[in-house]
Amino acid sequence: MRGRPHHNVRTVRHLPINRQIRAREVSVIGDDGEQVGTLPIAKALQLAQEQELDLVMVAPNSVPPVCRLLDYGKYRYEQVKKDKKTHKSQKGLLREVRLRPKIEEHDLLAKIKKARELLAEGNKVKISVRFRGREIVYPELGWQVLKRVAEALKDEALASSQPSKDARNIALTLAPVAAKKTQEAKQDAKTENTQGSQEPISRNGERQAAADEVRQEPLQAQESPANEEDV
Repeated sequence: MRGRPHHNVRTVRHLPINRQIRAREVSVIGDDGEQVGTLPIAKALQLAQEQELDLVMVAPNSVPPVCRLLDYGKYRYEQVKKDKKTHKSQKGLLREVRLRPKIEEHDLLAKIKKARELLAEGNKVKISVRFRGREIVYPELGWQVLKRVAEALKDEALASSQPSKDARNIALTLAPVAAKKTQEAKQDAKTENTQGSQEPISRNGERQAAADEVRQEPLQAQESPANEEDV
């Protein structure tokens, strides 16, 4: 029987496996998806050991509980990959990092680090400072914190709007610099395409002018002898 999966894969919901299963009997599904049948837990564990697989409880609320024979470590690894893929597909969201006007230095650094990570993932980040109680009497403390964060992230982000203020909050929304550059690049490409589409028209105009000159040259050549005769 295989050991427990590596502790790094913590984002996936843990399922009871092997001797963690407390039921007296379980309904077993084989590694190929075929129904094995209802077995005493000891028999099911023996079957898993013989096939060098794990007995994993996938439906604990069923009667009897449903277990499946599979490589649990591999299953967890695939689930982590799926979670990462899902997370990547959610890029570009507006995420929020909340601060207090009297935040401690180490807490502020931790919040800045979190905001940097969110920006690196392609998200916009709303940095908000909330005032409680009499803190509202000292709004400059909040502005100082907001300015500190913006300064720390100036290489990773740009302000996408002017700072906002309401009764108890001040906020600033930051957009990742990469997204800004991408937008500018698209605009430049659009401009170049527009110029490129106009260029053939100019060249056609030049070719037309050259053709007109060619047609005029014989006429000029015929007029010259006539002038000489008049002289």
